[in-house]
Amino acid sequence: MKTLKKYAALSLFSIALLSCSNDDSHVAANKVTLAFTNTFGDQTIVLGDATSTTATAHTSAAGQLHHFSELKYVISNIRLIKNDGKEIPYHINNLDLGAAVINQAKASSLTYVLNDIPKGEYKQLKFGLGVRQDLNTLDEVKFPNFYALAGANDTEMMWEWGTGYRFTKIEGFYDTDHKELSIHTGSTIDKDDNGEIKQGVDAYRDITLDLPTIASVGKTAPTVVIQADFHHLLSGKINTITLQSGTGSEDNATPNVHTAVQMVKFVDNLGGNGINDVSGMFSVIEVKN
Repeated sequence: MKTLKKYAALSLFSIALLSCSNDDSHVAANKVTLAFTNTFGDQTIVLGDATSTTATAHTSAAGQLHHFSELKYVISNIRLIKNDGKEIPYHINNLDLGAAVINQAKASSLTYVLNDIPKGEYKQLKFGLGVRQDLNTLDEVKFPNFYALAGANDTEMMWEWGTGYRFTKIEGFYDTDHKELSIHTGSTIDKDDNGEIKQGVDAYRDITLDLPTIASVGKTAPTVVIQADFHHLLSGKINTITLQSGTGSEDNATPNVHTAVQMVKFVDNLGGNGINDVSGMFSVIEVKN
């Protein structure tokens, strides 16, 4: 009888241990990794100079051949949305802790880890392409790490003439004669009738992406694979753009005095117009739990 009781107690103990091992109630938080893949359609972008034979060449809806030699963009204001609709912000007011420069030439920049995300089931991801107006100042004191990341190295994600950051920086070449392509987006400043500085073009775009499968945070630390399809740069949901070189009001391939007017078309293609397009070039292609 004692032996039977001993085995029964051991069995109950084993079951209790198994139950504890399968129970993640003690898990308070875990990581979520955002993995960015930059493409032309289903082709991963390879950068190259004007005459490169290995760079990924792409043809726009307007029939223009183009490829990139540099590709960078800023993400910030990251939020994860739970199944019940609760929004979990990730250091949304701190560029040092909650913003990144995605740089196609730097593999390590293509993944961004969100730490200490509360346990739960997540159905949606939101983030900003660029920097919100209230944070878009070159503040080396308040956000020294992001300031250095965006401007003190080869990213050069700062306007030379303004006080804010570049949100997207694309360099490359187009047409068969390899004309220069230089597309920079970012919010601008302007002056009112009294000569006072005011907000000009607001190039920040808030991106909303539904997850194809639930991201379960707890015992697992999911990876969300995000595609940025730069086919949309010239062939977007909002605008079909034909590149033109020069300094006229319709010329858009390189910066000129009229760039801000033409820039909005690129901004709406990349980040959506915030009305009937809130995803722009972005989509979630996989959630790895």
